[in-house]
Amino acid sequence: MPRFIRARFLLPMSDALGRDRRIEDGYALWEGDALLEVGAYSDAIGARLIRDHGAALEVVEPTRVARGVTDTAALVRHEGVLLPGFVKAHGHDHEPPIIGLVKDVALTGWLDGVVNPFTGFMKREQQRLEDLLGRTPQSVSYLKARVDDLYYGITTSMVHHCNHSKYFADDLVAAAETAGTRMIVAVGGQDRHYADDLLDTVDGALERLDGYRARHGHKTRVTIIPGPDQLFSNGPEMMSALKDWSRRNGTLLHFHSSEEKRTTAWFRETYGMTPIAYAHGLGILDSRTVVAHQVHSTEEDLQILAETGTRIVHNPLANTILGSGMPPVVDMLERGIPVAISTDGSGSADNQNILAAARLASQYQKARYSRADYLPAQQALEMITVEAARILDIPAGSLEVGRPADLVLVATDTPNMTPTRVTNVVENLVWASDGSEVRVVVAGGEVVRQGSAFHTLDLARILEDVSTLSAEFDAYRLTAPEVRGTGANA
Repeated sequence: MPRFIRARFLLPMSDALGRDRRIEDGYALWEGDALLEVGAYSDAIGARLIRDHGAALEVVEPTRVARGVTDTAALVRHEGVLLPGFVKAHGHDHEPPIIGLVKDVALTGWLDGVVNPFTGFMKREQQRLEDLLGRTPQSVSYLKARVDDLYYGITTSMVHHCNHSKYFADDLVAAAETAGTRMIVAVGGQDRHYADDLLDTVDGALERLDGYRARHGHKTRVTIIPGPDQLFSNGPEMMSALKDWSRRNGTLLHFHSSEEKRTTAWFRETYGMTPIAYAHGLGILDSRTVVAHQVHSTEEDLQILAETGTRIVHNPLANTILGSGMPPVVDMLERGIPVAISTDGSGSADNQNILAAARLASQYQKARYSRADYLPAQQALEMITVEAARILDIPAGSLEVGRPADLVLVATDTPNMTPTRVTNVVENLVWASDGSEVRVVVAGGEVVRQGSAFHTLDLARILEDVSTLSAEFDAYRLTAPEVRGTGANA
């Protein structure tokens, strides 16, 4: 059945309709997972839709989906802005239960202090925790990550699935399918300079990828790709083999690079080159390679990234909290290097507020270069919608006919968003919103959230389970052995 939503403002974020087009009183019509119409609303259009679709037309209201609409008065207008569902180009879904733990330390200390112990705890205590929770502990984390994404209007994510979590991607896919979100799963791996119980062989890493692809490669809203964690934790044979796999299977390759200053310096001292020069020497950088962070770049690094067409995902929330620094985003963009803005995992960023990430990215670049005109609100919003989708090679991030029906409705009648007009609606999204204004989320054509109601997820149980799991981990940490084996922390 066709579905309709109307809002005071519409931002298509579309190359076809104009990325910077701002429509007052706009609507979208879709059926299944395909948008049929997007544009400015009028009573004549409303009458046509009712005439053409009759009782089959469904109207997305603030708290319900109305059926059997027969009058244009029922085509209610939301007090908000309708735009594409946000695209999170890099994150980690195993982190929700460790929010707020092991703070005020650098990246490698944080990985060994909480990430590797937590994912290892879930794996080692698997059966006990499953008996306690009634489902796997991994699925508890992954379902909470879906709640976090939908709370902030994220309908598409690339999940970098590293550490012990790499063994549990089936649970991750199940969580995405339950929630209704689109997901790229970058399956992690390490074969050096990492905790001993996480080290892979090349054959083992490839076999794991093949297994996940065999089970999930046919799914329209799930994609499996190689995601070999950090460059410092993967040797040349592993990196080359994973890039070959991505080329054979027509996928992206995703990994972290040059995130933390001390570890980046350690890499250069150990191998006599930067991580990017190392990757370039292996021939693994091209327009189908997506690198997370790339905070610390030399002039040579930037030239390599530009020449190879490598894509970057900037994560300002985590980069500041971990004291990693901030990349020269404006320099990258001016060189033609594609850049998306994302949140990273909730353990390092402490939330998945992607509008806050866009705001911080813009603020920092303005301050770094003493240029108030750098990274304006429009560009920052594109970097979490249409540009992020382009970097991930998926047909999301914009509203136009034929595109997937992934939409978010952000309220504009809250105190912090008042006054919002068509002339300042983009600016208010980036500069005035606090992220809690998301009111309606549509993913794959399905209305998955309206207000505080999450239609595809059992919110009360998920929140209870993640609190229980977090408390169990707190108790485990009291007697857990120290983990120390990651990169510069080895």
